[in-house]
Amino acid sequence: MPSMIIDEYKIFLHIMMLVIVILTYQAVHWYITLPDNYENITQAAGLVSVCMGAFTVFYGVCMNKEAKTDRVTNGK
Repeated sequence: MPSMIIDEYKIFLHIMMLVIVILTYQAVHWYITLPDNYENITQAAGLVSVCMGAFTVFYGVCMNKEAKTDRVTNGK
């Protein structure tokens, strides 16, 4: 029964999505608050770029999975 609830509501998928949204938000906020004379701005931009890329890929995978699993069939 609990496993059915976890599968039905996709609890782990939603938790992972929440975590990656928080990670991306914090990375972008950190990058915005860097001083203008920050020495490693290229590395910081790379980190934010990786976080945004991971968010985009994960979001695409989630949407593709939900599109495939939420279809209702007529019993055929």
